Amino acid sequence: MQEVYRVTRQVARSKASVLLLGETGTGKEVIAKAVHELSERRKRPFIKVNCGALSESLLESELFGHVRGAFTGAIDNRTGRFEAAHTGTIFLDEINSTTPHLQVKLLRVLQEQEFERVGDTQTIRVDTRVVAASNRDLLEESAEGRFREDLYYRLNVVPIYLPPLRERREDIPSLVGHFLNIYNEQNDRYVAHIEPKALEALQDYDWPGNVRELQNYIERAVVMATGDELNFQLLPEVVRGDTQTISRAFRRYDFESLTCQLVQEGLNTADEEAEDLHARIVDKVEREVIAQVLSRCDGVQIKAAQRLGINRNTLHKKLKDYGLDGEGAASGRSA
Repeated sequence: MQEVYRVTRQVARSKASVLLLGETGTGKEVIAKAVHELSERRKRPFIKVNCGALSESLLESELFGHVRGAFTGAIDNRTGRFEAAHTGTIFLDEINSTTPHLQVKLLRVLQEQEFERVGDTQTIRVDTRVVAASNRDLLEESAEGRFREDLYYRLNVVPIYLPPLRERREDIPSLVGHFLNIYNEQNDRYVAHIEPKALEALQDYDWPGNVRELQNYIERAVVMATGDELNFQLLPEVVRGDTQTISRAFRRYDFESLTCQLVQEGLNTADEEAEDLHARIVDKVEREVIAQVLSRCDGVQIKAAQRLGINRNTLHKKLKDYGLDGEGAASGRSA
């Protein structure tokens, strides 16, 4: 992180494009804001755009603006985010989500500092510093044909990699203190101490949601605390390592019966197939456990992921793999 801070300070004084790489929740937006605040543009606009939150047509209009009548619903001219960020900085989060069509337009803005609004022929010139972020390896995305190679190299002038929280656990005490200060002030509380057992649990946890996940748990602890100490019981089950919910679910299944059922389905139980049989059994039990936990959580995936002790993205993938994402309206809810 010291290297991240050093590079951030150094590149902020330049006009170079910056590419922030790292898992979700590692603080890419914080670094983007720091690049802006430490630059000569700090008194100018800082505009944020989440490229993964909008469809292609909406994102194109959001970035470049549109003129009246450009499409259904375009009742007035609209200024885009690049134009709004003129003389300032634009932060393009999740840029890996953009389509090839938009990537061409982004490349032109980066190279020529010009674009046209949707439905217009008039060229608009801007002086906008671009900071982009991705939670995927863009070079790998480029090799797979999902991201333009020329755009990658144009963005990758100064790359900054933000390590996941599990790789810098020694920072957790300082981060906890920082968030305690923030949420004590916001909620008029005085949680000034942290129980050693609680801090140990925080440092042992793998943090799939990184710093953002830690921030959320500290806010929750401050709100729920009845005294001046953040104790072990104020942490969520997934951090405390409370797996009783999962264990009880697993114990309800008869592995011998499951084995017989899989054999009847046509599996060969010869020694050379034992590993495959075991994998099939585990998959079947895991599917049933996830389905039951999701049902108990009324289909709320965030809550189910916490109870299962896995990342929400992991749960979403497992739901898709096991064909559970389409089973009823409840299982489709994500919040």
